[in-house]
Amino acid sequence: MRVILCGPVFPYRGGIAAYNERLARQLSDEGHEVTLYTFSLQYPSILFPGKTQYNDGPPPADLTIKRVINSINPFNWLRTGIRMRREKPDLVIMRYWLPFLAPALGTIARLTRRNRHTRVVTIFDNVVPHEKRPGDVILTRYFVNSIDGALVMTKSVEEDLRRFSISIPAVVSPHPLFDNYGDSVDPVTAAEHLSLDASDRYMLFFGFIREYKGLDLLLEAMTYPDVSDMNIKLIVAGEFYNDPQPYFDFISSNGLDDRVILHTRFISDDEVKYYFSLASLVVQPYRSATQSGVTQIGYHFRKPMLVTDVGGLAEIVPEGRCGYVVKPDPSAIAAAIRDFFTNRSEESFAEGIEQQRERYSWPALTRALSTLYETTC
Repeated sequence: MRVILCGPVFPYRGGIAAYNERLARQLSDEGHEVTLYTFSLQYPSILFPGKTQYNDGPPPADLTIKRVINSINPFNWLRTGIRMRREKPDLVIMRYWLPFLAPALGTIARLTRRNRHTRVVTIFDNVVPHEKRPGDVILTRYFVNSIDGALVMTKSVEEDLRRFSISIPAVVSPHPLFDNYGDSVDPVTAAEHLSLDASDRYMLFFGFIREYKGLDLLLEAMTYPDVSDMNIKLIVAGEFYNDPQPYFDFISSNGLDDRVILHTRFISDDEVKYYFSLASLVVQPYRSATQSGVTQIGYHFRKPMLVTDVGGLAEIVPEGRCGYVVKPDPSAIAAAIRDFFTNRSEESFAEGIEQQRERYSWPALTRALSTLYETTC
């Protein structure tokens, strides 16, 4: 098929961009002609909470990328939609994670579908955003009514989708493994690269930091006596997307300076393997969630995970087989940490992790997209 994939890719950075690029390569390997339509402007700088939206590395030589979508210019939406309608691809795949983008993507989808040939399907990261804002429901409904079909990564997101449409064709296909960060390295090499002591035991909180991700819950769990007396260290690797000062104040006032290692910046793709290779346990203490790309990096590096029982995380990390599923509460998080470092180990979860990894292949995702396409025809 001729496929256009609409969403962030290079020069934008982050998990969604990495996913889109990996999906484009998989589709190309299967014989499809793939063009990536990304943003000429994704977010106005005033709306972006991080330091930069952009990847400063070289562009991928194996992908066809066109920067054509301006998220705030209605005239651009019309031009792009008319252009895609005339090009008549067989399939357009859009990514949806934020209602802010609904007017642009929904308008483009509506215009494209007027050629009565192209099918527009969407991979939903979220239907309902983690951080709610006025207008979310209206914008999301506008977008959902613009497309032919939906792919969601967890049942909880499918339930959210049905609040907006009970009839739209939808398939559930889990987030595939993030296998584009290289292979594991031994912990000593990882510790040397990160200038850390290889003899210490480490947990990892990875990814950008926002309130809903619950880093404060994990820091509080670190103060509980049944954790503090074990001399376990926590690496926080990721950029702050909200005010960092309350976290710094909590760490200082609770004497955690020597036990919490802050690498609070964007972690480049070639560094990811060192953080996951060194950590014994990956912790995602989220207050709310749909799914998380961090779990799929964890599975790639065969790491046990501690997640909270919110959204679709429990679907992805089976309790007792691949890690722990606990309430988003510091005492529950502390108890699981204590159990892991006292009674369990990475090896105790190895079989369950291997079994779960088999579910998360990129060919499984493209088969689901193919099924969805055929359903909409």
